[in-house]
Amino acid sequence: MTSDLRDLLSQPTERPRYTIGQAAQYLRTSATTLRSWVVGRPYPAGGERRYSQPLIVRPDEQDLRLSFNNLIEAHVLRALRTRHKVPMSAVRSALDYAEDRFEIRRLLLSDELRAAAGTVFLERLDELIDLGRAGQLVLRELLEAHLQRIDRDIEGLPVRLFPVSIRGIDGPKVVVIDPQVSFGRPYIAGKGVRTSTIVERLDAGESREDVALDYGLEAYEIDEAILYERAA
Repeated sequence: MTSDLRDLLSQPTERPRYTIGQAAQYLRTSATTLRSWVVGRPYPAGGERRYSQPLIVRPDEQDLRLSFNNLIEAHVLRALRTRHKVPMSAVRSALDYAEDRFEIRRLLLSDELRAAAGTVFLERLDELIDLGRAGQLVLRELLEAHLQRIDRDIEGLPVRLFPVSIRGIDGPKVVVIDPQVSFGRPYIAGKGVRTSTIVERLDAGESREDVALDYGLEAYEIDEAILYERAA
């Protein structure tokens, strides 16, 4: 392991921690789609099986697990799949174009997607796949809605993600993922208890009242934990 990689993996947001299956479950997206984003899409070439360039680069190419930052990138990409199944090649081209214009490394992590860089990115996508004005507007709104579910520090870096639940992109911010809390697993904001723990106890036959009392939970927080875990 190189010193650069060692330094990178020492950061909580860059440490490999989520399998593709776990990340897909947390983000409520297809594991097949997520795999294509982080591994690339296979294609035949000269009798060999090769892979296209991934959209998301894992911290350690020898480790298939994703980091918290990778989770953020996949969450943002999810916006492009909600209404428009935008081809990977078009996304890659648009990202490269916007990153070159604004010199922003890993644009999917940047809050600059709300500003000029995001506009250029969407305009380039429109040129590549002909979204039209209506399509651009829809994607812009979806992108903004996904970005609003990311908490950032004073430097603009992602620190918490409120994943999309069955209630949709405008649903309440009750379930949260923070790489420095509960080992980066989904938990109830402000309470620190994992959503999986709540549901496991209920499934074991414990009453809602007892679970709520033990963790200081409100009824709506238990409801959100159930909806999130069961819909994932």
